[in-house]
Amino acid sequence: MPSIIDRFLGLFSLDLGIDLGTANTLVAVRGQGIVINEPSWVAINRKTRQVLAVGAEAKEMVGRTPAKIVAIRPLRDGVISDFEVTEAMLDYFIRKAHSRNLFNVPRPRVVIGIPSGVTEVEKRAVYDAALSAGAREVYLIEEPMAAAIGAGLPVTEAHGSMVVDIGGGTTEVAVFSLGGIVVSRSIRVAGDEMDEDIINYARQKYNLLIGERMAEKIKIAIGSAFSLPEEKTMTLRGRNLVTGLPESVEVSSIEIREALSNSVNTIVETVRSTLDETPPELVSDLMETGIALAGGGALLQGLVERIADETNIHTWVAEDALTCVARGAEAVLANLDELRQVLVGLERNSTSRSATSIARRVA
Repeated sequence: MPSIIDRFLGLFSLDLGIDLGTANTLVAVRGQGIVINEPSWVAINRKTRQVLAVGAEAKEMVGRTPAKIVAIRPLRDGVISDFEVTEAMLDYFIRKAHSRNLFNVPRPRVVIGIPSGVTEVEKRAVYDAALSAGAREVYLIEEPMAAAIGAGLPVTEAHGSMVVDIGGGTTEVAVFSLGGIVVSRSIRVAGDEMDEDIINYARQKYNLLIGERMAEKIKIAIGSAFSLPEEKTMTLRGRNLVTGLPESVEVSSIEIREALSNSVNTIVETVRSTLDETPPELVSDLMETGIALAGGGALLQGLVERIADETNIHTWVAEDALTCVARGAEAVLANLDELRQVLVGLERNSTSRSATSIARRVA
């Protein structure tokens, strides 16, 4: 139970919906919408573990730091890989969200999106990190559920809805009805894996070593999952692995589509297998409402057409797909009593209580 002081501070604190993503962290304030959208990067001193920069400032340091400084992402595949750094990152974002608040009292209630199918240890790690970062109350929601709410799907009705949430570390596919997930799949193939595919393709075909930022830039500009009306080209810049010298290569969208094919095929097959296990009545509903795509990966060119072609179901990209999870978490806060059923509970046992210490050891 929150103390009297916590209740008093809560009167002047904000309620936050947080999409704690592998690639980006988004924070929505109840009644104000998205106020923070920054990369999930933290720069720290290797020796002292002091946090030097968080978010966009830390990402700018990637590949440009001296030996004593390292820029890292404290989340991998949607779960915490470094507890203390995640705690520091959350603390930074919570305080930043309150910076424009008149009373600047960072003791918020927060709803945080987590991948579906995570273990009790991983749930507890997120819960404890948020509490340690200053939250007075923490609620967890599965990311596909939050994405569906953010996309405006009728998840609480007796009608089937489906969302494919493609983030940085995980792709979440789920079918909903009556406020619950009927069928779901979570795979660790998403935006990061696509970037890695492009890096490997450049290395194998052109003996060219490129960085993650270049791979992401190429993916966004000319990456595709389906034939484009007009194919495009772009220049890859990196280091030749044979000569060791800088080099640039012109690549086409056809080549990048080939590079991305393994990841795209895996995502499409996951959608198909989810549909295969969906009850026929809900499949009938989905043929009316379609499949909603959310997350940054939903913006990959041609992905809508590819999934629609493979499933024979109308597929569409949610409005402002990048922010669906954070907006869904904000919507839950605004209607907590009505939507409490969509939240994820924690098992109150000795195993889950030890999650923080386990997460620290893993880090």
